[in-house]
Amino acid sequence: MTNEAQRTGRSPRAIAATLVVGSLGMLGLSFASVPLYRAFCAATGFGGTPQIGKIAATRQGERHLTVRFDANVARDLPWKFEPEVSKVSLRTGETTTVYYKVANLSDKETSGQAAYNVSPDQAGSFFVKVKCFCFDEQKLAPRETAEWPVVFYLDPALESDEAMRRVEEITLSYSFYPTKSPAKAKTSDVAGQKPKS
Repeated sequence: MTNEAQRTGRSPRAIAATLVVGSLGMLGLSFASVPLYRAFCAATGFGGTPQIGKIAATRQGERHLTVRFDANVARDLPWKFEPEVSKVSLRTGETTTVYYKVANLSDKETSGQAAYNVSPDQAGSFFVKVKCFCFDEQKLAPRETAEWPVVFYLDPALESDEAMRRVEEITLSYSFYPTKSPAKAKTSDVAGQKPKS
């Protein structure tokens, strides 16, 4: 045994094993941090992440707000993506449906996943999505067009929140990014999709 091993009471192998286990633990935690952060944001509305509701609002509030809609597509995804309306005015607790139009501009099947956010950030915990195309990866056939719904409401609890007192306008923003596996993505037959005309 070396002088250091005698002083600490640990052999070099025990120290090396501790370092390896610690390093692997930190590596595992770094991979787990992204899904854990997403789960935290989804549960709390932190960073403008909207809440996900299973049912429509059960009560309406008194306050009226404007919700604006924003749509973006990554450069390497050949889609045109836009909301049918640029904004709606609604009362808190009022369940609303807005459609987004999407078109695959390419001659091949493509797939994408929407990232979404609500601003201002403090509105995220009061913005409740009941149904959204953004919950799943989406696939479009060559030159296919579709209209996808977003069903949401603003929780009436925002009326008593000090940080929301002066907020009159909320923006729901989507950004679509390409995914690597169009064969595994859902087809554009999104529940609630408008029939093609």
